[in-house]
Amino acid sequence: MTKVFFLLSVLLSPYFLLADGHIFVYHRFDDTRYPTTNISTKELRKEFNYLKKHGYKVVPLIDIIKKVNANEEVPSNWVAFSIDDGFKSFYTHGLKVFKEYNYPFTLFIAVKYTEKNYKDYVSWKQLKEISKYGTVEFHSYGHGHFGQMSNQKIKADMDKGLALMKQHLNYEPTLFVYPYGEYDERVSSIIEPYGFKAVFNQNIGAVQGVCSDANDIDRSAVVGSNAHDFKLYLKFQELCGVTFQQPTTYPKNKIVKTVEVTLEDKSIKSADIFISNNGWTKVKVHNGKILWHANKKVKLNRIKIGVKVKSKIKLMVLSK
Repeated sequence: MTKVFFLLSVLLSPYFLLADGHIFVYHRFDDTRYPTTNISTKELRKEFNYLKKHGYKVVPLIDIIKKVNANEEVPSNWVAFSIDDGFKSFYTHGLKVFKEYNYPFTLFIAVKYTEKNYKDYVSWKQLKEISKYGTVEFHSYGHGHFGQMSNQKIKADMDKGLALMKQHLNYEPTLFVYPYGEYDERVSSIIEPYGFKAVFNQNIGAVQGVCSDANDIDRSAVVGSNAHDFKLYLKFQELCGVTFQQPTTYPKNKIVKTVEVTLEDKSIKSADIFISNNGWTKVKVHNGKILWHANKKVKLNRIKIGVKVKSKIKLMVLSK
């Protein structure tokens, strides 16, 4: 099934000032069996000390979402923390560090693993203890690949997980994270009627507030031993009022034939278009319209097509 993902890219110069708030996501703590999703508590303390030293304010995740829903700018020194899946290592190792620094957090649980008492996941009793220090929100029931599931199976998964959270925690979640961060227009349309205050992906980016879509909020994963600067030197900028007309699905024969973009600002005369494996190309803009016959071949199964205007970037990511 073709999946279409949207995310905001970054300008990679370390000389840019920080802009926009940031949401970071963790999974496992002090669990060296899974290095790609693990962080040591030693490194976690380094990260937290970095934030204190450089004047960042760690806020509850919902505070950022309130700014987004009010169409207000998110302060550039705001940071929020989220933890996905509900691994027991957060309870046994990570939680004490968050308590030590008095930092708020939001834990998104895949309900099935708690309900069926999987050994690597938190129990309902432990979740009640965790909820004294942070918030517990929803990450689906079975953590399946929604893009490969039928509408009926997605809805059944959502309904079952939400009912169990209500039963065990006496709480109806207001925030949701897509399993694996995967979504497309069909999946989004199924989730929308649940009325969450915000829905999150796992695409690197930041939250500007005014331009941000509450149903598609970027978060950046932090893992490994050299993550303590969070890449906060990067300037994340949202390019508002940009619409891609083509392509909307992964290109046939791996050839991007035409890229059409509409800009709100009709005074712009030129822009740059990016295509994976092909770099940036300067193109002309006529009355806010870009029509570029690219005919560029791509090699990857997940490609990026982006537009850059006045040092701001927006990307469309297409996956097989």
